[in-house]
Amino acid sequence: MTPTHFTFSTAFLLGLAGLAFHRTHLLSALLCLEGMMLSLFLALSLWTLEFTSTNFSAAPLLLLAFSACEASAGLALLVATARTHGTDNLQNLNLLQC
Repeated sequence: MTPTHFTFSTAFLLGLAGLAFHRTHLLSALLCLEGMMLSLFLALSLWTLEFTSTNFSAAPLLLLAFSACEASAGLALLVATARTHGTDNLQNLNLLQC
């Protein structure tokens, strides 16, 4: 495994670990998701450049577009949650109560 692959794998796994273990605030979960998407984007971009293949050249841009949509939906949920519940603590949210 090359050092660049190790770096991107470690960044993705750290984001995944942060998402799994530090679920106190919705904003920290969104930041972990964005870190995971950023590491995937950089790894996919470098993978495309390594193989100099034109077949996969649009894949990083497509991933970046989906990442932007995910970020905007997450921030909209964060604002809606903060307005209705007053905080973004995930322990205060109850899915059984509307």
